[in-house]
Amino acid sequence: MRRTSARASASPLADVPAPEAVAVPEQTPAQAPAAAPVPQRLQTEFPFELPRGYVDEAGTVHRDGVMRLSTARDELIPLRDVRVQENPAYLSVVLLGRVITRLGTLSMVHDGTVENMFASDLAFLQDFYRQINAEGHTRAAVECPHCSEPFEVELGGSRLGES
Repeated sequence: MRRTSARASASPLADVPAPEAVAVPEQTPAQAPAAAPVPQRLQTEFPFELPRGYVDEAGTVHRDGVMRLSTARDELIPLRDVRVQENPAYLSVVLLGRVITRLGTLSMVHDGTVENMFASDLAFLQDFYRQINAEGHTRAAVECPHCSEPFEVELGGSRLGES
C-alpha cells in the first residue's frame, strides 16, 4: 500500500465525488414545471338591445345599451332610498339605474331614465339583470338526439315573461 493513497482515504472529502462528476438528469417536457396558468378575464359588462327603446325628451329612441355586473353595494344602497322603503317595487328601478352604464347616446343613465321606460323594456332589463348576475348566463350545452350536433339552449327564458 502506498502512503499517498492512505492519506487520501483519510480525508473526510475523499469519498465525495467532484462537482463535475455529479450528473443532473435532464427534464423531459412531461417533467418540466407547469407554466403559470393564464389568468381569465371576467366579463363585467354586457351589451343589450331593448325591445321597444327609451324615448328621450327630444323624441330620440335609444335601444342599444350596456349593463355591468352588480356589486353588493349596488344592491344595498337602494334599500336606504325612501322611495324603495315606501314602495319595494321601486327597488328594481333604482338598482337598474345604477348598473346600466350606457343607453344609446344618452350622456347619463339614472333611475329617472329607467322610471320613464316602457313596461316591456323594464321587464326585459329585470330579466337581463337576473341572467348576468346569477351565474353569468343561463345557457346549457346540449346535443341533438337525431344528428348529435352540439348547440346551446337558453334555460332562463329569453323572451319577456319567461323564466
